[in-house]
Amino acid sequence: MFSFFTLIFPIFFIVVFGFILFQVVQGIKQWNYNNKQPVLDVSANLVAKRTQVSRHAHNHDNHVHHHSTTSYYATFEVESGDRMELQVSGSEYGQLVEGDFGKLKFQGTRFLGFDRDNKS
Repeated sequence: MFSFFTLIFPIFFIVVFGFILFQVVQGIKQWNYNNKQPVLDVSANLVAKRTQVSRHAHNHDNHVHHHSTTSYYATFEVESGDRMELQVSGSEYGQLVEGDFGKLKFQGTRFLGFDRDNKS
């Protein structure tokens, strides 16, 4: 039985390390892709907002610590009818209202801002 654990532990470690490395490489690739894209400023309509809450629990010295993180997303529809969902900050999310029309500024998949059209 001891030899089973000595075989499984290194495999488990390599799989976990490989997953973390994969995530880091994917993040760098996305960052690089966004940096190569032009900054666009287009007319858009905010059609939807959503949040995604991730809950985490950590055991430290027999005390379980819970925390959560919230990601905020906004879906915009441009004049061509295409839609894109972009991650936004919490403060920006709070200021956006579904149905708003204005100028969307973005670079690749990176949200840079939304200036609401002040027409009543």
